[in-house]
Amino acid sequence: MAVTTVQGIEGVQSLVGQHMGYSDWVEITQEQVNLFADATGDHQWIHVDPERAKRESPFGGPIAHGYLTLSLIPSLLPEIVEIEGFRMGVNYGTEKVRFPSPVPVGSRVRAGATLASATPFDGGISMNMDVTVEVEGGSKPAMVATVVYRRYL
Repeated sequence: MAVTTVQGIEGVQSLVGQHMGYSDWVEITQEQVNLFADATGDHQWIHVDPERAKRESPFGGPIAHGYLTLSLIPSLLPEIVEIEGFRMGVNYGTEKVRFPSPVPVGSRVRAGATLASATPFDGGISMNMDVTVEVEGGSKPAMVATVVYRRYL
């Protein structure tokens, strides 16, 4: 995928309202789901017990945690946009996070991003990015969120 590259506050502001593109597709593995369960303590069977999930879940198998899907954003966004001219950046938070459809283990997902707003502050800029994670072949998004980042000069 082509990466959108911008420089500094003016470059960021030039992207407001624009869809910046998509990341590459990445596969969600059972190992990844299990490691996330270990890291968070969320060992619900629908995520970590493939046999039970096949028998009892409405999804026909195990699904990724919603928060695992959300946690992919920091690894997928750099494939979409590269922002230069700042000494550092931080994840400032998320707003309006929703998980409209499940992510089956073994499926592939990608992220798409639109810069919703860019507000300068003394020493940097705050950016609200609307991020959608979709499952390959899915009919609706797996996750939608507004992610807030701050970049510092």
